[in-house]
Formats: sequence, structure tokens, C-alpha cells
Amino acid sequence: MKKAYLILDGGQVFEGYRFGAEGDAVGELVFNTGMVGYIETLTDPSYCGQIVLQTFPLIGNYGMNEEDWEGKPAPSGYVVREWCDTPSNFRSTGTVDAFLKKAGIPGIFGVDTRQITRIIRERGVMNAVIADSVPADLSALHTYTIADAVRQVSCQAPAVYPAQGEEKHKITLIDYGCKKSTIQWLTQRGCTVTAVPYDTCAKDILAAAPDGVVLSGGPGDPAENTGCIAVLRDLLGKVPLFGVGLGHQMLALAAGGKTCKLKYGHRGANQPAKELLGHRTYITGQNHGFAVDMDSIPEGGRVTLVNANDGTCEGIEYPALRAFSVQFDPQTCTGPLGKSPLLDQFINWMGGADNAAE
Repeated sequence: MKKAYLILDGGQVFEGYRFGAEGDAVGELVFNTGMVGYIETLTDPSYCGQIVLQTFPLIGNYGMNEEDWEGKPAPSGYVVREWCDTPSNFRSTGTVDAFLKKAGIPGIFGVDTRQITRIIRERGVMNAVIADSVPADLSALHTYTIADAVRQVSCQAPAVYPAQGEEKHKITLIDYGCKKSTIQWLTQRGCTVTAVPYDTCAKDILAAAPDGVVLSGGPGDPAENTGCIAVLRDLLGKVPLFGVGLGHQMLALAAGGKTCKLKYGHRGANQPAKELLGHRTYITGQNHGFAVDMDSIPEGGRVTLVNANDGTCEGIEYPALRAFSVQFDPQTCTGPLGKSPLLDQFINWMGGADNAAE
């Protein structure tokens, strides 16, 4: 086993062993609390530019399977306590180590992930590097920032995903780093989805005459995407809009609100999002480091969901504009038999009857 080091921007050094791809990895160090779902984590575009630490101690026990990928591998690096080189799963087609090597993602194992997680929770997310030795010059670590993340993960050309079964609605999805499961969630409910690149102009989107527009999740600071936000301003009030994750944040910015960076974000599969006007609490999957500032939401917008742990904004409605958004992945919290009040609301605003509203 080859030694490796995880060096934090705060000066802490953790010695472990290398797995995955060779080479150094610099990125923003974040932690994910999911007990399962490491395949989806490693292929989630929202991790672009970040080194992902898994708090669950054993990773890789059920192997890897490309059918479960959410997108192209996106993290800059990977940190685990222990990885399993002998997965037990009839669907497995390889190991985490082999996946990381092929994807070019350096990893480190054998470090105290609990201690590192405590540091991040106390001091906030910080830059880190995975290296074979402690570099004498850490200037690249100190100055690293995630830039142009949306451009890196968005699709390059429009793509059409037909509805499963009878087509009920035609939706344009603006791809800021969309997860495959989001598209599947829509097509399973009778929506034909046309995914378009992040920089598609409002004129071209409206010219296609979609029943509604979905704003996908994605990575990075929402405020840096000034061109995308300008497009959303041009779309507001002209077509029903449904924002998810980064799309939720940029929709708020387009409406006149503000966003703020969280201390260590929400990354995991058990974030509770509580309705303010109802009785439902969604147990959601999330991956974000920014949130909408609830005090900045302009007149005409109203908060519909808050995080039951820290009170941050999880959902906003703009009724007069036929627009609403959620911070979490809606496909992770659908109800029995595939019902989803969130999608039902969007369908109602598109003027379609789905017979599934609750």
C-alpha cells in the first residue's frame, strides 16, 4: 500500500493510503452522510470541484454498476475510512478502486473520517489536497476556488427523453448539471423531456412552446451564473417554472432574492424538509453548499418548506408567476405508488390533469 496524505487548508495533515487514480487532487472538502448511495455520489455533477468524504466507514461493499450512475464522474477526490475490494452484489461490475482509476479520481483511505468531519462541522468547508507527500508550497491549496462548474457539467447539445407510456406533457429542462434520476422522475409521469444546455437563451426556450420548464440542480455558487439568471428573469411569468437545487437558488436570484453560503452544507439522504402550510415532512436527499436567504425573498414569493434541522429555506412559491422551487432532489421523496405532490403542483400549473394530486 502506498502512503498518501490529506492536507487541509487549516493546516491539519492526515496520513493514509492511496487508492484510485494516481496524482494530486485539490478541491473543496465536503462530507456526505449517506449510509448507502456512494455510486450516485461519485457520479453526481453537483460534486464538481470538490473532494468528497464519506462519513459511513465502509465504502464499496456492493460494488459499482454503471446503470446506477447519475452522470459523468465529477468529484476531484475521494476520502473514505475503508474501502471494500471484494464486493458482494450480483449486479456489481467492478470495484470502487477500479472505478476511480478509470475516472481519474485520486482517493485516500485509512484516515480518521470522524475527526475530519468534526473539523469541517466546527470550522466549515475548506480546501484540501490529496498528495503522496506534504507539499512545501501550499499556495495552490489556499487560492483554489470552484469556477465555471455549470459549464463543465452541462450537456453540450439538446437531447430528447421520451415519456414512458402516453405523453401528457412536453417539458424543457435547462441542464445546469442534471441527475439522470431527475429526468427519469419526469418521464415516468408522462413527460417528454428536452434537455438543453445551460446557456440556451429564453427566446429559443419559448420558441419550442413547452408546457413547462424545469431548472435542474447543479454545482457551484449560484450567484456566479449571471447569464443563466438573466435568462430566468426573461422566462418568469411566461411559462410555468419548477426549480430544483441550484435551479431553486437561481430562480430566487432571478426574482430578486439573495443566496448565502452554508457553513458545511447539506449532503446526504435524510434531510427533513417541513411544510409551513401543511402537515407533510419530506425526508430528502440533498447536495448543496448554498441556500436562499429567506429574509431576501421579494414580495410575491413565499417560503413553503424549511429544513427541520437548521431552519434554512427548502422551498419557495411565486403563485402569480406560476413558478416554484425546492432545494432538494424531488425524486428522492415521492410518495406511495410513485405519487408526488411536487410534480402534481407543477402539472396543475401547466394546465394538465394528472389525477394524482393529493
